[in-house]
Amino acid sequence: MPIVSDTPLARRVSGKPRVHITRRLLPSVEARMAELFDVVTNTADAPLGRDGLVAAMRDADVLVPTVTDRIDAAMIEEAGDRLGLIANFGAGIEHIDLAAARARKIIVTNTPGVFTDDTADLTMMLILSVPRRLGEGSRLVRDGAWTGWAPTAMLGRSIGGKRLAIVGMGRIGQAVAHRARAFGMEVVYHNRRPLPGSIETMLGVRYEADLDRLLAEADIISLHCPSSAETHHLLDARRLALLKPEAFVINTARGDLIDEEALIAALQSGHLGGAGLDVYAREPAVDPRLIALPNVITLPHLGSATIEGRAHAGEKVIANIRFWVDGHRPPDQVLQGWA
Repeated sequence: MPIVSDTPLARRVSGKPRVHITRRLLPSVEARMAELFDVVTNTADAPLGRDGLVAAMRDADVLVPTVTDRIDAAMIEEAGDRLGLIANFGAGIEHIDLAAARARKIIVTNTPGVFTDDTADLTMMLILSVPRRLGEGSRLVRDGAWTGWAPTAMLGRSIGGKRLAIVGMGRIGQAVAHRARAFGMEVVYHNRRPLPGSIETMLGVRYEADLDRLLAEADIISLHCPSSAETHHLLDARRLALLKPEAFVINTARGDLIDEEALIAALQSGHLGGAGLDVYAREPAVDPRLIALPNVITLPHLGSATIEGRAHAGEKVIANIRFWVDGHRPPDQVLQGWA
């Protein structure tokens, strides 16, 4: 496809750009894309794998990947000269080598803010469900093992007055804090830097610079960090040992934030009260020991799984592509390293 102009920020494309979508999107989103672009969809809706992704990048002006598509520097180097935009479906971009993309003048966009409330809602659901043993209770009824109400049966922990430690205070962490305060929880957070005082006051939260101290004093820990070398196994055996006996761990962010072996050991030993997990170290594989534990709720990465959220994300992807095609900076361009 001929290029009409070329700048460090965008390229104007003559005619419809070739857009490769790595996974199936909502029918309404795919239909709109098909009207606007020359679209290639992944009809099998299975991960393309490394070779499939490279082949798609070679054949595309625009690649629309998801969080499960790992795109490293070597793959970008093999992509050829046609690819000009990686329009990611989702907010997280740690699966894309941004430095390699910048070096090749390939713009990367994402869909920030779309899944904030959906993920915060799911997180709050786990914060409520794990201490109250909802997963265990549901299985009891489903298995026909419930023998009726009793004063000492299925006792969990109340939420009001408990200290919630939020690690990572971006959009989702702040949305979780807002919800948790409505349930009467004390919210303390750790972040790379403190929030402005006005936002802390609005949310009713307190900053703790010492992550170890934050963890040691928390009743419930909720993780909201991106995946990176610095956050890999953020909760390792040493830090899990700092937690109070019967503390609860919630993770709706990224699976590799927790050392799963250490988490399983802590749960099996009775050191932790339970865990609520929506993400795992080796998705879609889930360690069967986690599934077997009665005090663990395991979900299949549902944080962003709402019709409304996925439709909104699709609309953002389309808008980013259209801006790029018209020669303008896309509204959701990831700007690290760009002028």
